[in-house]
Amino acid sequence: METLLRVFEYVFLCSSSASNLIRASEIAPVFGLLYIVFLLSYLVGWMRLSPVRGAIMFTSPLSIFNVFIFVTLQLGKLSTAQTPSKTASESVDSAVATTFRPVFTVPADADIGAPVLPNIIDPEAVDAQSVCPGYKGSDVVTKPTGLTATLSLAGKACNVYGTDIETLNLTVEYQSADRLAVKISPAVLDSSNATQYYLPDYIVQQPNADADAAAASLTSDLDFIWSNVPTFSFSVVRKSTGDVLFSTAGTKIVFENQFVEFVSTLPENYNLYGLGESIHGLRLGNNFTKTLWAADVGDPIDYNLYGSHPFYLDTRYYEVYENRSYSLVTTDETDPKADYVSLSHGVYNRNAHGQDILLRPTNITWRAIGGSIDLYFYAGPTQPQVTAAYQKTATGLPALQQYFSFGFHQCRWGYANWSQVQEVVDNYEKFEIPLEVIWTDIDYMNQYRDFDNDLNTFPYTVGEEFLSKLHASGRHYVPIVDSAIYVPNPTNASDAYSPFDNGNASHAFMTNPDGSLYIGDVWPGYTVFPDWLSSGAGQWWIDELVTWHKKLAFDGAWIDMSEVSSFCVGSCGSGNITINRVHPPFGLPGEPGSVIYSYPEGFNLTNGTEAKSAAAASSIQDAAVKSLAGPAAALTTTSYLRTTPTPGVRNVNYPPYVINNVQGDLAVHAVSPNATHQDGTEEYDHHNLFGHQILNATYYGLLAAIPDKRPFIIGRSTFVGSGKWAGHWGGDNTSLFAYMLFSISQALSFSLFGIPMFGVDTCGFNGNSDEELCNRWMQLSAFFPFYRNHNTLSANSQEAYVWSSVIDASKKAMNIRYQLLPYIYTLFYLAHNTGSTVLRALAWEFPNEPSLANADLQFFLGPAILVTPVLAQGATTVDGVFPGVGKGEVYYDWYTQAAVKAEPGKNTTIEAPLGHIPVYIRGGHVLPIQEPALTTRDSRKNPWGLITALGVESTARGSLYIDDGESQFQNATLYVEFLASQGALYASPRGAYKDSNPLANVTVLGVADTVSVVSLNSVTVPDTCHSYDAKSKVLTITGLESLTKGGAWSAEWVLTWA
Repeated sequence: METLLRVFEYVFLCSSSASNLIRASEIAPVFGLLYIVFLLSYLVGWMRLSPVRGAIMFTSPLSIFNVFIFVTLQLGKLSTAQTPSKTASESVDSAVATTFRPVFTVPADADIGAPVLPNIIDPEAVDAQSVCPGYKGSDVVTKPTGLTATLSLAGKACNVYGTDIETLNLTVEYQSADRLAVKISPAVLDSSNATQYYLPDYIVQQPNADADAAAASLTSDLDFIWSNVPTFSFSVVRKSTGDVLFSTAGTKIVFENQFVEFVSTLPENYNLYGLGESIHGLRLGNNFTKTLWAADVGDPIDYNLYGSHPFYLDTRYYEVYENRSYSLVTTDETDPKADYVSLSHGVYNRNAHGQDILLRPTNITWRAIGGSIDLYFYAGPTQPQVTAAYQKTATGLPALQQYFSFGFHQCRWGYANWSQVQEVVDNYEKFEIPLEVIWTDIDYMNQYRDFDNDLNTFPYTVGEEFLSKLHASGRHYVPIVDSAIYVPNPTNASDAYSPFDNGNASHAFMTNPDGSLYIGDVWPGYTVFPDWLSSGAGQWWIDELVTWHKKLAFDGAWIDMSEVSSFCVGSCGSGNITINRVHPPFGLPGEPGSVIYSYPEGFNLTNGTEAKSAAAASSIQDAAVKSLAGPAAALTTTSYLRTTPTPGVRNVNYPPYVINNVQGDLAVHAVSPNATHQDGTEEYDHHNLFGHQILNATYYGLLAAIPDKRPFIIGRSTFVGSGKWAGHWGGDNTSLFAYMLFSISQALSFSLFGIPMFGVDTCGFNGNSDEELCNRWMQLSAFFPFYRNHNTLSANSQEAYVWSSVIDASKKAMNIRYQLLPYIYTLFYLAHNTGSTVLRALAWEFPNEPSLANADLQFFLGPAILVTPVLAQGATTVDGVFPGVGKGEVYYDWYTQAAVKAEPGKNTTIEAPLGHIPVYIRGGHVLPIQEPALTTRDSRKNPWGLITALGVESTARGSLYIDDGESQFQNATLYVEFLASQGALYASPRGAYKDSNPLANVTVLGVADTVSVVSLNSVTVPDTCHSYDAKSKVLTITGLESLTKGGAWSAEWVLTWA
């Protein structure tokens, strides 16, 4: 009998294995392949599974496993017959006949473009400087504010990467005492070619001359000099020093219909910053090519990313000698005892076309595939002056964010329903971790469609209850909104989708050159893309946001995929919408072949067993994917597509000059350059502006949906000026210490671009995070303006409450952040009104220390808070500098409040065990604080406090801005200035806003002598309410509530100590 059972089991094993293999392969070939890998692993003994003891039959674990697999496959087969959920925009009609089919997966090769080779690495590339003739200037007309001239080709046209423009117009304009404009554009511009060269100022603000430009030009520190030897060139010189800031001398200007090049010399070992967006060190270096072409790509190092910002800051250091002469510093090695001075200027090229900007040891080369030369020089001579002038004239001043936006935000791709979202909120409450905003990724959508909730998992009725409770707790909700609109399947009546119908009726979408809809592929399937140049797109987008908000009372918008992204090359959906909805041409995270097994650096050191298991599983997955792909193709030499110019005709899909785009072909993972706008212009000329324009439309959409409140928007793709509407997050970074490190440079660069509301996906988006990385990152991001934890689908959970040490670390850092919320809000008020920065590089605060030129591992939050984070795995100490200590600056440890001992020009090793982030208060500053709570609403109700950090002369200054924290237009505001001097602290409020919270305490750091008497407005503070620590030199004053019952800032007061 036993033998018969064994024979039966062997027969069962063979038949069930074959059956399972067939059924798995029917669902997806990769499933069948994974099953084969499992069987082979079992048979060769890699998986050592013990027999089932006491079993009469099925003693083999494989038998039981096969039964399980068989049942699972049958259930999966049944699930494919279930009907999809109806859209919220349709009426439920059970009489509508609907057909169902497996979802079609767009082929992977649909997103593979032509093989192109970037010009900068193409051995066959022609050097335009060596073959093009340049131009000669003539017909010069001098004006009170500058000059105009005609530039004509100086020889035979080279037509190297386009058709040479024979005649150009030069306009030089002294627009103010510190700003010079130099514009070179075709002499003939009309409706047929204007958008190829001219960037409309209704899309991107154009700096214009000040009203007093004629008089100001006489005092300008910038001088324009031009020459015709051997061909036209120009230089911009700082008159006060004679320094050449920009010079094309010795090079030629090349101006073609698809290629514009100009070159400027730079001093040795120069210090340039800006030119975004990329992940790179703050100082750009002299061997780097910055490409400007908005790309949907998972954050590669050094390549083009989501936004385009053609602006740089140039800082030059000079050593000052006793005789007051000076010399340019061209090395990183400097003498901490020497005296230095720096001068900074800014350069902005107002061009939205694709560009390569080549930084080389002696020069910078700009190469654009369209547009014109539209340069603006900002004299500075300091970084704050350059940045403020750039924002006031070019970008617009950054938006003043709502107060709640500075709280902590939690998101992830993978919150499956309202219940899971509520559970996350409840867990933050349970562990008493502040949470201000909960976000949802595309999970909430009905089949990934904008403005449409999934009625099964995120129904509006449940959402209304959830949001009512959330808002009552003082919290907020922000959903993602993607940039493409689903095209409903015309053969499926239940697939109706009103946002598409409304937009199509308004002619709101881009088209193909033949006038048909341009249909690409994004998350929901085949999609169309808003045409922001059309007359109807803006109002259509506003209306859809308003309509959706009536169903779902969200508090802001998260704009994604706005480069604009498409998962196929060209209009791949044209003629195919009858098979919509379709799956993207790649596996989603967690799907077979795309399971996430990556972890941060050092994970194998702290989690050895788990790391080995993940590595083994990753190897099996990689082998399965390679096997599924079939035999590797024989090695061949790639034949690259190179195009040559056709006179007078542009090749927009394959321009002759190939920029160093991370995706290669310009149409890969993007809308094709030949997609057409309502006015007849092509996407080639507007690609880098899509993200900018959707933020503009969303801004006005939120104003319409939530009247009178400042719109809160975080967007992915940005351009010059996007900061006046929105903030930005760093996109799809990776859970690695390297990305945490680079986040500082990213944030500082966006400070230069006028987008201070910046943050990254804390703990990392792609890959699995781990406890150590998340511990460190949650603390670092607590000092970024935008503070959000977010990760990808199927990765391990990384909310702040997942690991016990991260709970403690997060609470510790959030405690500081929430105390500093009034200070942070004041910084944003000043940025919004003056163009000052929020996050600051050390070199900007201490411009005369050349050793700080490349410092990007520490940063200042405003002028007063120095943050020195641990950025390396396994480290328990961190080296940091304390700028200015050799010349009187003093820093106080946030935790001990004692002054720091440090030597000038040297790193100080700081103890920083896991869970501790070194934070310091810079002397000379007064910080307004409030007791933290779990929400910003409740924090704003708490009594006030002041930290007065005395400088070397025992003085300090500070300020505080207060309003209602949300209104677009304020009925009343309050601004308070603080001054500490000679044993007294003065508060001087002005404004009509009423804040009734009393002053609870004042802490004075750096008090030299023992204090015995403290008075507020001549009223003695009881001895029990103040104490002095002679060791730390800290004076602590409490119990001031009774003396400020009417509100801490209801009137002027003076606090004295002696």
